[in-house]
Amino acid sequence: VKLEESGGGLVQPGDSLRLSCAASELSSTFMGWFRQAPGKEREFVAVISWSVRRTDYGDSVRGRFTVSRDDAKNTVYLQMDNLKPDDTAVYYCALGRSDFYFSIRKQDFTSWGQGTQVTVSS
Repeated sequence: VKLEESGGGLVQPGDSLRLSCAASELSSTFMGWFRQAPGKEREFVAVISWSVRRTDYGDSVRGRFTVSRDDAKNTVYLQMDNLKPDDTAVYYCALGRSDFYFSIRKQDFTSWGQGTQVTVSS
């Protein structure tokens, strides 16, 4: 499975960005977004499961970020609003393991994209 993120960039605080993750195939029923800032561990951002119709978000982004999926395009999106400097990181999309329906743990995601940089700065 190949995952390719796009949509990152440099924005100012309060701006919005939409990240996209195109999958070559979907061998699972949930996908997630994680991010990693310099010197920090990779952290959970959002997950979407289309088998159990559920989404979840990390505490630091809940209410500002929205995850969604386009079935026809095998693409998952992360709409990021009211961006803050603390949101600066490399953002990765990941495909969940095929025998699970939902998870927010890094170890339950088996395929990862190469990442896209998001920088929020004035």
